[in-house]
Amino acid sequence: QVHLVESGGGLVQPGGSLRVSCVASENIFNFYSLGWYRQAPGKQRELVALIINGGNTNYGDSVKGRSTLTTNSAKNTVNLQMNSRKPESTTFYCCDISVYSGGGSWGQGIQVTVSS
Repeated sequence: QVHLVESGGGLVQPGGSLRVSCVASENIFNFYSLGWYRQAPGKQRELVALIINGGNTNYGDSVKGRSTLTTNSAKNTVNLQMNSRKPESTTFYCCDISVYSGGGSWGQGIQVTVSS
């Protein structure tokens, strides 16, 4: 099973920026998709950003234009740069991968709080 470890969460002021990172236990080229979801208590899981098959990146409507997903294959890392944060972005962010053979893994997640 692939292990994912997230970092970089915390407190950011409204309008500020934050970068979260996820390190995978194996080569990210093995993954069909990798990226980030978020989930607030009592709500459905929501796509933040996901790169599919090493090609296009899909962004959730709530972050489109304000977030950038990048990968670093040398470090088996996927990074999410989030700009112009809004208080409603306060929630739990989770790194997620899927593999070509089916199935996938997700990390323990990190909290991002947007507040003054």
